[in-house]
Amino acid sequence: MSAADVVHWMLTALFTAGAVHALRDGVLARSSGWRSRVDHVLDIAMALVMAVMPWTSGHMLPELPQTVFFAAAALWFPLTAFRRAQDSRLVDIARRSPHAAGMAAMAWMTYLTAGPSHETLAEGISSAHHTAHVGHSTAAEGGELVTGVLALYLLACALRSLTHDMPTLRGASGTVNATTSMCGPYNHFWHGSMSLGTAVMLLMHC
Repeated sequence: MSAADVVHWMLTALFTAGAVHALRDGVLARSSGWRSRVDHVLDIAMALVMAVMPWTSGHMLPELPQTVFFAAAALWFPLTAFRRAQDSRLVDIARRSPHAAGMAAMAWMTYLTAGPSHETLAEGISSAHHTAHVGHSTAAEGGELVTGVLALYLLACALRSLTHDMPTLRGASGTVNATTSMCGPYNHFWHGSMSLGTAVMLLMHC
């Protein structure tokens, strides 16, 4: 087994576990509202597609419908943010932005997999060939920029989530309400792990 296969198996295990977590603690939880359930259904869809993407079967899924679906999912998270009693709407948008970035990364990966359709140019039209080559180079540079921005943001989100509760873990373990206190770190762990896995998949895919 090659090193790439090991990484692929690790990513598959991570995203499969993430889908189970979203199903159990989000969709099936009685305390979840309608918006939370939709959020978790979208997370499950992304995690399952990501789980099969490293393998051949992942490329058998139609790319264009996936791109449209995940692009719409990326818009869902900021558009459905609402103002709470304690927080402003901007705070809710910021809280939901890592999910939106993950969906945008998924849409970008499926878009790159589909690839733009290129028309075959006649051999005698050298100027048209040169123009197409320049346009392709510009598009490639723009694509690398989009990939870099998404990957950096996802890595930043992963680092923030995974280290968010580190100073409080030791104190929470000895309290009476340890189970309740660990809910926050538990959710932050999964959010950070999914962001990290998405960033790794994005960099490997592009």
